[in-house]
Amino acid sequence: MIYEVRTYTLKPGSVEQFEKNFAEALPYRQKYSKLSAFWHTDIGPLNQVIHVWGYDDLNQRAEIRAQAGKDPHWPPKSDGAILDMQAEIFNPAPFMRPLGSRDYGQGNIYEMRSYTYQPGSMPEVVKRWGEAIPHREEHSPLAAGMFSELGGLNKWIHIWPYKSLIERNRIRAEASKSIYWPPKTREFLVRQENKIMVPAAFSPMK
Repeated sequence: MIYEVRTYTLKPGSVEQFEKNFAEALPYRQKYSKLSAFWHTDIGPLNQVIHVWGYDDLNQRAEIRAQAGKDPHWPPKSDGAILDMQAEIFNPAPFMRPLGSRDYGQGNIYEMRSYTYQPGSMPEVVKRWGEAIPHREEHSPLAAGMFSELGGLNKWIHIWPYKSLIERNRIRAEASKSIYWPPKTREFLVRQENKIMVPAAFSPMK
């Protein structure tokens, strides 16, 4: 399994209409493969939408995208709102459960934390994360833990659902008291970023 994470930066004020257009076109796209998640940013880089698609491998991705591209209803109308598009391919960590395999309930926000590590360090990084995640999940579930294969390299993203920013702050404070958290990877870190994201009404991950 691989995941394609597509990040579109839109013109200010256009996110709502873009999501409406996407929702109208999505049933036609899902004849070929299912959407894994769709969010827009609320804190961090604004006016971004992030949609995630799961595939068996790169060959299946190419085949499905070629089929969907022939559908007159896809891609959705953008009305000139897209300023920038990025696509990255991620491999799920061995300890990650497939996106959509767990029900987090309704009304969540999601935090996506993106870390860039030194070249060559990812196998050790994933190992250390794997050792620490069971202790972190005593406080709240991990939605995704993935490392990049194509696009921005040496990149690790982890995504966490919360009911609110207040819950996020409380859980992070509780987790940081553990000797196992955060994973001991700071020696490899180059850069850290985060986004608070809100799921679209049609997103499989609410």
